[in-house]
Amino acid sequence: MERGPNKGGPGAILMDPTNTEGTEYFHQVVDCQWGCPAHTDVPEYIRLIAQGRFTDAYMLNRKSNVFPGILGRVCDRPCEPACRRTRVEDKPVAICRLKRVAADHRDDVQDLLPVAPNNKNGKKIALVGAGCASLTVANDLMPLGYECVIYEALDKTGGLMRTNIPSFRLPAEVLDEEMNYILDMGVDLRLNSPIESMKGLMQEGYDAIFVGSGAPKGKDLDIPGRNESDRIHIGIDWLESVAFDHVDSIGKKVLIIGVGNTAMDCCRTSLRLGAKDVKVMARKPRDFFKASDWELEDAEEEQVSIVVNHSPKEFVHKDGKLIGMNFEKMEYDIGENGRITDTRVIGEEFFPCDDVVLAIGQDNAFPWIERDIEIEFDKWDVPIVNATTFESTVPGVFFGGDAAFGPKNIIWAVEHGHQAAISIDKHCHSQNLEDRLPRGVNLYSAKMGIHEWSYSNDYDPASRRLMPHVDLKKRFKDLNIEVELGFTVEQTIQEVERCLNCDIQTIFAPKLCIECDACIDICPVNCLTMTKNGEEEDLRGRLSAPAENLEQLLYISEDLPQTGRVMVKDEDLCVHCGLCAERCPTGAWDMQKSELLVPFAKDEATETRCKAAQPSAA
Repeated sequence: MERGPNKGGPGAILMDPTNTEGTEYFHQVVDCQWGCPAHTDVPEYIRLIAQGRFTDAYMLNRKSNVFPGILGRVCDRPCEPACRRTRVEDKPVAICRLKRVAADHRDDVQDLLPVAPNNKNGKKIALVGAGCASLTVANDLMPLGYECVIYEALDKTGGLMRTNIPSFRLPAEVLDEEMNYILDMGVDLRLNSPIESMKGLMQEGYDAIFVGSGAPKGKDLDIPGRNESDRIHIGIDWLESVAFDHVDSIGKKVLIIGVGNTAMDCCRTSLRLGAKDVKVMARKPRDFFKASDWELEDAEEEQVSIVVNHSPKEFVHKDGKLIGMNFEKMEYDIGENGRITDTRVIGEEFFPCDDVVLAIGQDNAFPWIERDIEIEFDKWDVPIVNATTFESTVPGVFFGGDAAFGPKNIIWAVEHGHQAAISIDKHCHSQNLEDRLPRGVNLYSAKMGIHEWSYSNDYDPASRRLMPHVDLKKRFKDLNIEVELGFTVEQTIQEVERCLNCDIQTIFAPKLCIECDACIDICPVNCLTMTKNGEEEDLRGRLSAPAENLEQLLYISEDLPQTGRVMVKDEDLCVHCGLCAERCPTGAWDMQKSELLVPFAKDEATETRCKAAQPSAA
């Protein structure tokens, strides 16, 4: 936070009034929206669900994340660790699962979806891979009159969403429905059409090329015995074989090497193919696992054993048959910062098995991109891509999703697609790719009466609702049985009320304040303080409740007219209840909705085309 000039005596460095102009302050208060790569308006769609407006909630989601039904099931949920509810209690609002509520209970949205115009703009775009990044690009460009041609190596769309996410987590019908919303705009989909030469593709006359081919190469494990058995599988390849019915069984004892989300999918899939004893082997302690907490919980619920501190040493064979693996038993010293400071091998242990699945990561693989066409690669053999425009070192060739910066998750790929679509549109109209519209913000009052607001402002101390699951025995009878059942009506009603409405901002007008302390007296969480200004460290310690979270900015008002004190608000504590505004006799406090305005390709196109159409000054 910026500091102001010396206004409080010798050596005093006072806090500057908080700059609330633009987007940065109010956006960062809405931590869930800030945490979402696509900046989905989380509080607003939760309020729409609370009102029973499921279709509106779905369409608001779709504006930014494109695939609400898919992401409501398998999103990596970067919004939830950011949720300010965790500052009140341990568990965040179940944002992802509420997204699924909107998707599951919406009406037919066909008439609400974007459509492609009959008159095309004469520009033709090639998209490599029919995954979430390419589909997002098509979703944004087709309504602008572009012709989009998608080349997919497999005989089905979806990319890694289909091949690597098991159907018991993401049903095929959900995947197909949301992808078809985009394909039905008239996308030229070419299945069973792998691209074997980028040079050849570039010679076909496309106005731009987008590569969204994912990170399709699973990492291998180069230790003794690796090449002596066909019962050692690469995780993502094995999951793909299961998805396309090429594999329908596995041995009774299975070891999964690795502890990321792919490993969780592999171990749970193994159980459904007949395995009775499945162990996930982790090299490090649990605090260092890459898998999401909920993925681990679901695996352990299904009786998967997770063995920590075991590093693979060798595959063990007998009479030409895989019988198990030897592991080094590891011991770690953890420093105060939570990082490993020392590592030791303290022994060795053998684990029997019939099959091993390697789920230790994924790499990009571009054997079809020639190295003599000016697309530059870095030391990891990954194309060098501009992080803002997603353009490669060859103008007009763009990358997104896992193909751009390595494996992440669906919501990141969606955001890459949005940004790449903006760049492709600018490229096709010979505009500067870096010249992009800024994010904006609208503020409007949520007041509906003297003591009424357009949102539910009662703080609900209820704990996070638990997702109901299919019975443990039933779920193993069919690989395609979706395990999570979705929230019940009662659970939905309770969960939406847990949202703190962080987008409803407490707006303060210092000139109207008479310093009566009414707002401070009524605040239920002691987030407001009127005090003399001072240095940040000193000021944080003098608040009604000391502000110890240095990551969260304080709101500092201008000097108050009567005493020269300042109003300080700790955003870390505020529950946006609106009681300060209800109690204030002068209207110095107001509750205002902050609406983040995120530009997409259509917004950029509208703005730039309008500018181009304006006559230049004489």
